[in-house]
Amino acid sequence: MDWRLDKKRPICPQICEKICVFIASGEVNAGDRLMSVRDVALHAGVTPNTVQKSFEQLEQQGVIYSKRGSGWYVSENTGIAKDVLQSLIRSKTINYLNDMQSLGLDKKEIIEIIKEFRYG
Repeated sequence: MDWRLDKKRPICPQICEKICVFIASGEVNAGDRLMSVRDVALHAGVTPNTVQKSFEQLEQQGVIYSKRGSGWYVSENTGIAKDVLQSLIRSKTINYLNDMQSLGLDKKEIIEIIKEFRYG
């Protein structure tokens, strides 16, 4: 699992995003035990409190759940993580498109830029 984070962005949402990506990609599956809060903190280079907050947010969304004294586990309904990830993708795409339009680009120009980067 790749825990590299962008220090220019808020950390909690990035941890949530990473876990959703791990679930959506099948890197972790329903019922799997997640790394401990301390282990994630060590791998990500953040404080355990930050990881704990992220895990609690994911628990509120139904993505993961905790078993007292045992750790954190992936929810049986992995579709929630996929939905969260799709929502994030949509939001980031809308932000990108709005940014490009604010720079004066029209739809065709934006598509050409995306093609250029994707297909080189």
